[in-house]
Amino acid sequence: MSKILMLCGDFGEDYEVMVPFQALQAVGHTVHAVAPDKKSGDYVMTAIHDFEGQQTYSEKPGHRFTLNATFAEIDPAKYDALVVPGGRAPEYLRLNSRVVEITRHFLSADKPVAAICHGAQLLAATGLIKGRKVSAYPACQIEVELAGAEYMGIAIDGAVTDGKLVTAPAWPAHPAWIGQFLAVLGTRIAL
Repeated sequence: MSKILMLCGDFGEDYEVMVPFQALQAVGHTVHAVAPDKKSGDYVMTAIHDFEGQQTYSEKPGHRFTLNATFAEIDPAKYDALVVPGGRAPEYLRLNSRVVEITRHFLSADKPVAAICHGAQLLAATGLIKGRKVSAYPACQIEVELAGAEYMGIAIDGAVTDGKLVTAPAWPAHPAWIGQFLAVLGTRIAL
């Protein structure tokens, strides 16, 4: 099974942090959730984003998500794959040069990467998605295209796999997004 790094931050989308963290562990993967300037046992606050008919998603307080690894100790070379949850966290995580460097490592080494929703903001900040097919929350389309990627305007419950990069627009896509990421990881589930 794979050793997976998850890049988190305050006000990451609750479901987009919690669900892949738990689902990937449930099938046997090791997942280390980290956030800049935080250590194992610290927490980040999440936000719940919902689609309730307004012009954009609504936002409500989420949960405290406890990190299980220390950001300062992370060596991306020791991980097989990367998960980038969405929400508001990628907006400021992309300003952290170490976070961008870590993300670049996975993309340049052609390791599996799963990003959802606003996670595309961090992918775009790497400068390494040119020519790739990338889905994201529709508000991120401009950044995806400015980074030279082809924005995939798919259904909110769909996902796109381009090589080892798996992206999706938002948490309603979890079954497709996580399923496609498990396939890229080579995960076999025996019942």
